[in-house]
Amino acid sequence: MNRNGADNRYMGASLALAERGIGPASPNPSVGCVIVRHGIIVGRGWTQPGGRPHAEAMALAEAGEKSRGATVYVTLEPCAHDSKRGPACSALLVEAGVARVVATLTDPDPRTAGQGFARLRAAGIDVTEGVRADDARRQLGGFLTRTLKGRPQVTLKLATSLDGQIALRDGSSRWITGERARAHAHLERARHDAILVGRLTYERDAPKLDVRLSGLEQRSPKRLLLSAHSHSAPDGWTLLSRPEDIARLDHVQSVLVEGGAWVAAAFLKAGLVDRLLLYRAPILLGIGKAALGEIGLDRLDDAHGRWRMTDARQLGKDRMELYEAV
Repeated sequence: MNRNGADNRYMGASLALAERGIGPASPNPSVGCVIVRHGIIVGRGWTQPGGRPHAEAMALAEAGEKSRGATVYVTLEPCAHDSKRGPACSALLVEAGVARVVATLTDPDPRTAGQGFARLRAAGIDVTEGVRADDARRQLGGFLTRTLKGRPQVTLKLATSLDGQIALRDGSSRWITGERARAHAHLERARHDAILVGRLTYERDAPKLDVRLSGLEQRSPKRLLLSAHSHSAPDGWTLLSRPEDIARLDHVQSVLVEGGAWVAAAFLKAGLVDRLLLYRAPILLGIGKAALGEIGLDRLDDAHGRWRMTDARQLGKDRMELYEAV
C-alpha cells in the first residue's frame, strides 16, 4: 500500500474512533487518534466524556514506548494550550518522540490555530495536513460551527410522506415512517447536544425527546422549547423565544430541530439550518399538514443551489436523505 493509501486508511480508523465520543465529549470536539509503527496500530484513543483526556493522550498511554518513531493519525490538529485538566497534546507528542503526525484540519480555536502544527515541526516531526479533511469537517460540524460562527450547528429533521405532509388534516402523525427510520432518528438524537420543538408540538404530542436505543439511553439530549409568547418552560426544558437564541446556549454545539412546521420554517427563514435530514415514507396523504410554513422565498430561482445531498440510504421501506447548506 502506498503512503497516500495508508494515510487514508489509518485516518479512517481515527474517524471511526472519534464517532464514539460524539455527544459525551461536548463541549470539546470529539477527536480520534491511532498510532502506527511498522504497519501495526499500537495505540488508539478518542476524546473522553467531558472533553478529557484528549484522544492523543489516550493513544499515547496505550502505545507507551512503542510511540517513539511512530506515525500518529489524528482527526484535528493537536492542541497547543495547557489546561488544568491536562497538558497540550502537541507537547505530549514531542515528548513521546513520534516521527510523523498526519492530521485533517487546523483547529480554529485561537488557543491552537496552527500553533500545534508549528510546535511539532519545530521539534523535527514530519507533519501532513488535509488528509480526509472533508470527512472530518462533517464529523466536527458542531465544534466548527460554534467556533467559527458563534452558534451551534443546526440539523432540521423532517419525516414526511411522498407529497411533503407531516400529518393528516386532523394532526395524526404516528407513525409516518417505519421502525428502522425511527431508530436512525434516535441515533441522530444521541449525536446532538440539544433537541428542539415548538410550543404547539409540545402541547399536542407531549414529546419525551429521549433516546430509546438500547445502551444509548443516557445520551438523551437537552430539551429546548421554542415559543415567542411563553414566559416559562416546563421542568427539564429550556425556553427560547426565537431561533437566534440558540447562540446563547452554554455547552451546546449541535441542535436537532424536530417539530413542527412553524418551527422548521422559522429556522430556515433565519438562515440557521446547516443540515437537512429528510425521512420520506412511501405514502400519500393528500391534504394534510405540510412540512413547512412560509420561509421567505419570493422567487423560484432563489430556491435553487442552496442544498447539496451528502448521504442517502434506504431504511426499510423509507428513504433517508441528508443535505448540507451550500
